[in-house]
Amino acid sequence: MTLWVMLDPISTVGFFLALTPGMVAAERRVLATKAVLIAAAVLLFFILAGQFLLSALNIPLYSFQIAGGIVLFLFALNMIFGHTKPQVAESSPGAEPDESIAVFPLAIPGIAGPGAMLVVVLLTDKERYSFGQQVDTVVLLLVVLFLLWLALMLANPISRIIGASGANVIARVMGLLLAAVAANNVLQAARVYIATAAGV
Repeated sequence: MTLWVMLDPISTVGFFLALTPGMVAAERRVLATKAVLIAAAVLLFFILAGQFLLSALNIPLYSFQIAGGIVLFLFALNMIFGHTKPQVAESSPGAEPDESIAVFPLAIPGIAGPGAMLVVVLLTDKERYSFGQQVDTVVLLLVVLFLLWLALMLANPISRIIGASGANVIARVMGLLLAAVAANNVLQAARVYIATAAGV
């Protein structure tokens, strides 16, 4: 659920449509595939190296977890009260499709944003999760990315079905769920910090 909320396929569809006005279906499919592959590579890098970077910087995971929880909470508030994706200027009519948007802003930060990077590090913490659980997280991440890719493949019909109002309602409900997840992360990290400071 956390991965689904952070990657937010529904809002990404609207973002994708805003980025690709006038593109034919084949161009959109190529762009979506590139963006999802790039986002997957970035998130897998953070799964493999994120905790190592924290260790190299001598940052305890509970500090990162508290900071991540605060960032996630702010992101959730943005989902509830404002826009969940960066705003993009419309393309000029008749302009050639710009495939560089697959990297920025679609893959980063549209899909693999700061919140998603923090989440994958927290969900693969070596001190809290076994190797098998970390593998499960990687598999679930790839499943969610695959579902996001399918959603992008069906961007036009999905947009017609849910409409702008439906997308807004779903984004805000997911934002509320994410706020609860963020608060729980902070509480768990604070509990670990208190226990460590008390020498328990």
